[in-house]
Amino acid sequence: MFAAHAERYSRIKNDALLHPQLIREAMSFGAPDEIVWYERPALKKLRHLRAGQWGHATSASDLPRRYLRSAGLSRRTPVSFVGHHEAHAWAGIATSGFDEAAVIVADAIGEFDCFTVFGYSPESGLRLRHRRRYPHSLGLLYSAFTRRCGFKPNEDEYILMGMAAYGRPRHVDEILDTWITLDPPGYRLASNVHRGIGEWLPDARPEDLAASMQAVTERVLVEAAVWARKEIGAPHLILMGGVALNCVANSAIAREAGFSGLWIFPNPGDAGSSVGAAAARLRKPLRWEGPYLGTRIERDLDIPAVVTGLSTDGVAAVANGAAEFGPRALGNRSLLADPRPADMKDRVNSVKGREKFRPFAPVIREELLHEYFDVPVPATPYMQFTARCREPEAFPAVVHVDGTSRVQSVSRHDHPVLHELLRQWEAETGCPMLLNTSLNSRGEPLVNTWREAQAFGDREGVRVH
Repeated sequence: MFAAHAERYSRIKNDALLHPQLIREAMSFGAPDEIVWYERPALKKLRHLRAGQWGHATSASDLPRRYLRSAGLSRRTPVSFVGHHEAHAWAGIATSGFDEAAVIVADAIGEFDCFTVFGYSPESGLRLRHRRRYPHSLGLLYSAFTRRCGFKPNEDEYILMGMAAYGRPRHVDEILDTWITLDPPGYRLASNVHRGIGEWLPDARPEDLAASMQAVTERVLVEAAVWARKEIGAPHLILMGGVALNCVANSAIAREAGFSGLWIFPNPGDAGSSVGAAAARLRKPLRWEGPYLGTRIERDLDIPAVVTGLSTDGVAAVANGAAEFGPRALGNRSLLADPRPADMKDRVNSVKGREKFRPFAPVIREELLHEYFDVPVPATPYMQFTARCREPEAFPAVVHVDGTSRVQSVSRHDHPVLHELLRQWEAETGCPMLLNTSLNSRGEPLVNTWREAQAFGDREGVRVH
C-alpha cells in the first residue's frame, strides 16, 4: 500500500533512521497489526563481536524493540524478526509472479550471510542450497575496490561500475591470486576486506581496477547462476541484495545462465527488505502493482507543455504521482532531456553536479525497445540491465563509452502517463526516447514533494512540470 525512503523526508542521503513524517504517512493507511524487522538482532550482535566492532556489539540503542519504541511504533504492536537474507529473498519471491525459482542473494553483509543461493517452490518453501558467511563477502570486496578507486564505499558502487567501461580488466588474475578464490557456486576471500584493501597496486589506473573488479563480480554471479540452473532445476531466477543493482552483471546473467525468466525487485537492497520482511512473515505473494508507492504529488502532468519545454529548452523536470520506491527515478521524479545533442550529457551533468564520465539512461516505449537496443530480456522497466544501442551515434547523451545504455522501457499498462509523453515526444520530434535521470542535485536524495521539486527548478534553472 505504501513504501518510502527515510532520506526523502530528512533530506539526509542514505539516512538509516525512520523519520517521523515517514511514519505519519505510513500510519495514514492504518495502524499495523504487526511490525516485522528485517534481520535477527542477536545474530547481528554476535557478528559485531566477531568483527571486533565492540561499540556496536555492546550498544543497546540499536535494539529493534527499543528503537521502535523511541519512534513511537511498538508500544502495543507485536514485533517479529526474520533473517536478513530471508527478507531479501522474499521481497523477490513475493513480487515475482514465479511459481518456482532459484534465488541468489548477494550483498555486503547480513547477520553473518553474505552470499546465498536458495530454491523456492510453494510446496517446499524457501530452501537454502549454498551460503558464504562473513567475512567472505563479494559485496564488501566490491566496496573495498570502490574505496580504493577514490569513491565512498556503501554508496558509490554504481560509480565504480560506470567507471569500469573506461578501463581494461588487466588485474583480474591479480585479484584472483590476492583476494578471492572462485569456488562455484560461490567463492572464498583470502582475508577480511571489511576495512578496505588500502592502496593495493598503487600504480594501477583506477579505471583498470574498476574494470577488473567488475569482471570478477560478473564471473562469480554468472557461475553461481549457471550452477543454480543445473542443481535447482527451476526455470526462473530471482536476484536480490545490493549487488543486484549491478546492471552490467545482471545483463551477463540474463545472457549466459539459461533461465527462461529473471526477476529483480526494483529495490533489491536493504531498503527493499521492508517489503521483504513483511513477505517473509506472510510467506505468500504480495499484490505487486509496481514501485510507485511513496509520497504522492497530486498534480496532472501537462504532457504537451513538457514536450514543448523539451523541444525548446532540451531539458524538463517532471514531479507528479507517487514517488518511486527504489534508488532510481522511473518517471515520477525525473529530469528529462533530449538525448540527441552531443553536448546534452555535459549539460545535464552540470545541472546535477555529477562526474562527467558517468552515463545517463534512456527511457523508451516498450514496443520500441528491441528496435533500438540489444536487450537480453523482454522488458526492462526498472533500469536493471544494460544493452548495446543499435544507433549510438544518433543518441550520444544516453550511450556510454562502451556503446551500452542502462535502458528503461515503459509499457502503457505500467506507466500510461510516461508512455503517452514518449509517444507525443516522438510525434513532435521523430525521436523515440528521452534521457531520464533522477530529480535531485548531487549529494541529495530524490525530491519528494512539489515544493522540493520547485526548489530544484529554481536552483538549477529548469522548468518543473
